[in-house]
Amino acid sequence: MSKVYYVLKNFHQEEWIEAGCDEAGRGCLAGPVVAAAVILPREFHHPLLNDSKQVNEEDRYELRGFIMEHALSYAVGVVGHEEIDEINILKASFKAMHIAVEQLNRKPGMLLIDGNRFIPYPGIPHACIIKGDSIYASIAAASILAKTHRDDLMKELHLSFPHYKWSDNKGYGTAAHRKAIMTHGLSPYHRRSFQCFSSEEQLELGL
Repeated sequence: MSKVYYVLKNFHQEEWIEAGCDEAGRGCLAGPVVAAAVILPREFHHPLLNDSKQVNEEDRYELRGFIMEHALSYAVGVVGHEEIDEINILKASFKAMHIAVEQLNRKPGMLLIDGNRFIPYPGIPHACIIKGDSIYASIAAASILAKTHRDDLMKELHLSFPHYKWSDNKGYGTAAHRKAIMTHGLSPYHRRSFQCFSSEEQLELGL
């Protein structure tokens, strides 16, 4: 089977060093939200690099190693399910990005944020870019690191809660996942603020 190759933009502007930021797990029913921030060299290129949702699992892990080897700086931030329930998933996603940016070993002059909203990081201007993970290499790289890091976390949790099939669905609300919730109830890692049951299931359970 032939590969599909991509060419993404290496930078948004030329004045400042940029860090691309993206998150993984915002729409999941269980587990943390994970974000990454990545500063790439200007000449960075990998033909498979794209939005992590458009890259198969094997290629994502190949890309992760390449990004970690060649990035000027990278970091990952994690916000757990309990805090997601406390502050809401949008704020938790932004907080995970802030944690990642804070851990970079060099300060970027600008942040490129995937999406249309962001809570400003103190002292660093940002640009919100819709579908930025399929436009800019640094955002795509962040999406790869966030996705693979979160997938690894969910695979570890799967070992303790195998009936939810998190090794396959990674906490997303698939039919099998929702069926397991109906059968086994919620785990300690499910987000209570999320709609883990369908309307029909809630009526059936009297929720």
